[in-house]
Amino acid sequence: MRQLSLEGAWVHEPKVFPDSRGSFHEWFRASELSEAAGHGLQLAQANFSVSRRGTLRGIHFADVPPSQAKYVKCVRGAVLDVIVDIRVGSPTYKQWEAVRLDDMDHHAVYLAEGLGHSFMALTDDATVVYLCSEGYAPGREHGIDPLDPELSIEWPEGITPLLSEKDAAAPSLAEAEKQGLLPSYEACRAYYAQLRARG
Repeated sequence: MRQLSLEGAWVHEPKVFPDSRGSFHEWFRASELSEAAGHGLQLAQANFSVSRRGTLRGIHFADVPPSQAKYVKCVRGAVLDVIVDIRVGSPTYKQWEAVRLDDMDHHAVYLAEGLGHSFMALTDDATVVYLCSEGYAPGREHGIDPLDPELSIEWPEGITPLLSEKDAAAPSLAEAEKQGLLPSYEACRAYYAQLRARG
């Protein structure tokens, strides 16, 4: 796995084996993730979403601890997957990184607890699956406006973003910080250390 510019984020770039019947690749290997992150991924929930072109989901995150680590892959079509460092006090706070996930290169991303996650569908019927370390818990789930000018995420030009009512009403990063919703870098690092200690 290749580490991205944000601590706690990696991209898996598998070798794809095509032949006359189709293709084969490994989209997840526990040992590789464990080596990269220093601990395994406890699988508590698996999600599946289908989105029309322009659908913009996120930026989503959950309270730390335990928050929710995610391993994300696009199995049909293409999406622009964006990971945002929303950990107050992090050296890369407010920074983001984008990775194209599609059904050609078959890349996948892993983001640790405390990072924000969002993606935009680049094709109709873009189908995304993601493995989650914790189940959905409405009381500790939050969102940030993915169109927040302060973040200046470079979403693809020429595509009109389609947001849910909930995501459209999400606060800006500054508002979320002021409301005390954002995780602290210190708390995240302490939680990562706990996970590594457990193996």
